[in-house]
Amino acid sequence: MTKLACPRCKTNKSRFYLIEQNPKAVKLNPQNGDVEIEEYISGGLDPFFVPYKGPDYLIQCGTCGVIEQSLLFEKAADSL
Repeated sequence: MTKLACPRCKTNKSRFYLIEQNPKAVKLNPQNGDVEIEEYISGGLDPFFVPYKGPDYLIQCGTCGVIEQSLLFEKAADSL
């Protein structure tokens, strides 16, 4: 892992949460609003689902609580 620093509070360089992103395709039943979680095999998505393209994880500052992508925390560490 690279050096990190909080881009907001700029004092925290050691306490962080790594938040793993585990996206699941979910459909809502339009009649009753129930959530129907569907496991889709890669490449076999429903044509109305756009594949998830977000980051694999986010970082949260353990001091001020800001949550951002790791790139912002890495850039903040480089500028200090």
